[in-house]
Amino acid sequence: MSNLVFDFGAADHETAVDATKKAKAVCTYTPFASDAAQADEAHPFLVLDNRAGKLVHHTSGLFEKPEVRSSFVFMKDGEKVQADVLEIDSRFLGLLAWLGTNGIMVRLSGKDTSRGYCVYKIREVSSDGVTKLSAADGFLQYVISRLLETKPQEEENPDEDTGEDSDEMKLTSLQSMTDFLECAKNTLPANIRKWARRNLAVAKSSEVSPEERRHAQHALSIMLNIRWKDSYFGAIDPVEARRILDEELYGMEKVKQRIIETIIQINRTHKLPAYGILLVGPAGTGKSQISYAIARILGLPWTSLDMSAIHDAEQLTGSSRVYANAKPGSIMEAFSQAGESNLVFIINELDKADAKNSSGNPADALLTLLDNLGFTDNYMECTIPTAGVYPIATANDKSRISSPLLTRFAVIDIPDYTKEEKKTIFLRYSLPKVIRRMGLAEGECIVTEKAAEAVVSRFANEPGVRDLEQAAEHLAANALYQIESTGVSSVTFDAAEAEAILS
Repeated sequence: MSNLVFDFGAADHETAVDATKKAKAVCTYTPFASDAAQADEAHPFLVLDNRAGKLVHHTSGLFEKPEVRSSFVFMKDGEKVQADVLEIDSRFLGLLAWLGTNGIMVRLSGKDTSRGYCVYKIREVSSDGVTKLSAADGFLQYVISRLLETKPQEEENPDEDTGEDSDEMKLTSLQSMTDFLECAKNTLPANIRKWARRNLAVAKSSEVSPEERRHAQHALSIMLNIRWKDSYFGAIDPVEARRILDEELYGMEKVKQRIIETIIQINRTHKLPAYGILLVGPAGTGKSQISYAIARILGLPWTSLDMSAIHDAEQLTGSSRVYANAKPGSIMEAFSQAGESNLVFIINELDKADAKNSSGNPADALLTLLDNLGFTDNYMECTIPTAGVYPIATANDKSRISSPLLTRFAVIDIPDYTKEEKKTIFLRYSLPKVIRRMGLAEGECIVTEKAAEAVVSRFANEPGVRDLEQAAEHLAANALYQIESTGVSSVTFDAAEAEAILS
C-alpha cells in the first residue's frame, strides 16, 4: 500500500503527526443507515463538507488516518485543502478507516448538492492522478460491491477482542483477507466475524503447525468469498412466476398452483416457507425441471446434491482438521460454489439418503440443514446460517424416506403423463428444443401427428418423457443428415418412417 503520494511539506507533516499523537481523534461525521444496492448522488457512500467549493466531480487525495481526523485531504491550485466527512453510510465505516490507515490515494467521483459533496464512486489512483487498474483497485471495488449488497448490521461490541473486475475476484491471500475484515467485517454475520478473527490469528501464528495454518487459511477463503445475505425476500410477481412455469412445464396444474401459493406466502411474510418441497414421481416426469423453474422464479442460484453418491454422513458434514487430508463436506462446498448464502438447494434422490453405517446416517446430517436453525460443518467449525436456503428434494419412492425427513417437506406427488399429454410434450417441447439445439431452421424437420402418436406408443411402458426427447433427437439427426447429404430443403416423417428410424 502506498503512503502519502503528494508533498505537503515533510517537516510540517512530521510536526503534525507528533502533535496528533497527543491529541484525541476528531470525528466529524454522523453515520446513517442505508440499504441501497447501488450508489448515486441520492444514495452516496459519504458526504463531504464542500462549503469552500474546492471539490469537483473527480477529486484525488487521501483520507486522514482515523486517529487524526475524519476528513479528505487533497491539493487544489497548489494549496492543501481539507474537507471534513459530514455523513457516512454506516456500512462503509471500516472501509474509510482502512483507506486512511493505509494511506491509499483515491479518486472520488461525486456531485455537489445542498446536503454536501455526495460521493458515489471511489477508485484507487496512482500519484499522477490517473486511474490505476491494479489488483489493489480490484480489491477496493470488490469490497465496495460486497458492502452495497449488505443490509446495515449492528456494530460489534467495542469491548470485544478484535484480533479489475470485482465479481471475478477471490479472497485467497492472508493480506487480502486481513484487509477485507478491516474494511467489510459487517458484511458477515456476527458469529462468522468472531470465527474469522480466530482463524485469521491461527493462519498467521508461528506457534501452530504449517498444516493448521493451511487449514485455517483455506477455511477463511471459503467463508469470506461467500456473500452472506439477509434472508429478507422482496415481492415476486405471481403473473411472471406463472409465465415461467407455463414456459418450462406442460400441464401439472396442481404443481403450478402449489408453487404460486408459495410465492404469495413469501410476498406476505418476506421470508422463505418453513418447509421445502419434496417432488415425488417416476423418473423423467420433470422433477428437476420444476426445481430449476423455482430457482429462476426466486432469483436465486441453485446447487444440487445427489444422495445416491453419499454413503456416509462425513461426506455431508466434512472432516475434522486434525486430519492432513481434511476438507469441507458437500453441503459447505455447495455454499462455496453458489457464492452466496441464499440459494435453492436441490437434493436429488432423497429416497436413497438412509444408508446407515459406522460413519453415521446421511439422512441425519440433512436434518439440521432442513430445520433452518444453522448447519455446522466439521471442517469449518462454525455454524452456517441457513434461513435463506430453500430445499427442494426429489424422489421416486416416498415409502423409502424416513419419517423425520419426510416431515421437513411439503410433499407434491407428480403422476406420470397420459398418452395425449406425452404427444403434446413431444410436439411442443421436446422436438422444438432439439431442433433449436441442432441448428435446424423452422420447417426443415416436420413430424406429423400420426408419427408423434407412433413415437409415444413405442415408449408407452416407459415412465416420464426422457425417451421422447431421445426419439426427437434421433428424428432430427436423421432429417439433418438427409438435408446435408441429398440437398432436400425439408424432411417430413409419417408414422411408418418414424417407426422405421426408431426401430
